Amino acid sequence: MADDLLNPTIANYIGGGSMIRRMFEAGIELKKRYGADNVYDFSLGNPDLPPPPEVKKALEKCAARAGEEFAIGYMPNAGYPALRSALAGKVAAEQKCAALTQEHLLLTCGAAGGINVFFHAVLSAGDEVVVPAPYFVEYNFYAANFGGKLVPVPTKDFTFELDFDALEKAFTAKTRAVIINSPNNPTGRIYTREELTQLASLIDKMQRRFGRTIYLVSDEPYRFLNFDGAEIAPVFELFQNAVVIGSFSKNLSLAGERLGYVALSPKIGDAAKVMSALILCNRIQGFVNAPALGQQILLECLDAQVDLDVYRRRRAAMAKVLTDAGIGFTMPRGAFYFFAKSPVPDEREFVDALFAERVLVVPGRGFGVPGYIRIAFCVDEKVIVNSAAGFAAAARKFK
Repeated sequence: MADDLLNPTIANYIGGGSMIRRMFEAGIELKKRYGADNVYDFSLGNPDLPPPPEVKKALEKCAARAGEEFAIGYMPNAGYPALRSALAGKVAAEQKCAALTQEHLLLTCGAAGGINVFFHAVLSAGDEVVVPAPYFVEYNFYAANFGGKLVPVPTKDFTFELDFDALEKAFTAKTRAVIINSPNNPTGRIYTREELTQLASLIDKMQRRFGRTIYLVSDEPYRFLNFDGAEIAPVFELFQNAVVIGSFSKNLSLAGERLGYVALSPKIGDAAKVMSALILCNRIQGFVNAPALGQQILLECLDAQVDLDVYRRRRAAMAKVLTDAGIGFTMPRGAFYFFAKSPVPDEREFVDALFAERVLVVPGRGFGVPGYIRIAFCVDEKVIVNSAAGFAAAARKFK
């Protein structure tokens, strides 16, 4: 009887586990044993910076109104109208799309909640979601939650540029969406306008070939982490059936508050119908609405963000540590990750060697590309600097 307690798929997921979470939890144990200053944990993309001052002011304003007109109760499932309107204006400017209004935007429980809501609304059993690899590890689960199948497509080795020959071969009559993440987790790559224009042409071609709508889903929680001022091309300008999904976990350091959004391009054939489906799925998946307090905070600080220069300095420090250790990498242009080349083909051996030096990173195979490691540099700069000896010692074992 014990074997029938769980859905077999979920039981299998548990068995596989999340390497990111396992490394993070292993790090907690190491810190208990050796002290926090002697463990160098780059496993989890959990922003360590405090929220910007505007967030504190917004919280104080909410607290001052408690017991008066302030309430934390139900609101329309799509979110507070005032916030939807303000956020729609911000997204419209980013996407160069004046036609975008609050009717095209839904507040969600983080970007993850937004992706799940969107997939629930548009995926049927057997539908496929094409994704360039490496990709965020949870995409596979998000698609599978609603009967979909993730179809990873390799990018070019080391540079992670899109490989259009490989992409074209990945489309089938079951393709329902392409999901991209730019700036990318885990590589830090920002896709160029030229790449996205070519991708838009490919999707248009495949829509005509298979006679069905294929959505372009742009997952943009790292949009503000753009270190070199590169263009983050507006997908609403380039694609017909485009969807932008974002969150405020990183730019406001509010990862635990779970606040995100889904924005639909007005060029989608019946955007109102799609939005109605999203609002319904937001409710029936049990989210009901995005966190009320988080929405009220966000309304006061939409244009705030943490100090980008802190992450620039950390990126430079991490690049020096890897260079000095002889570990190859392509400099990330955005996000807060390095996807570095392992000095040994099976990167798990290198991960183990680093672990022995009390340095925690994540194997690249979890992101769909073996032979690499992911390093999250959203940690104090002294952690990065003090990890140098561990990286160098681990790398020497394979030379």
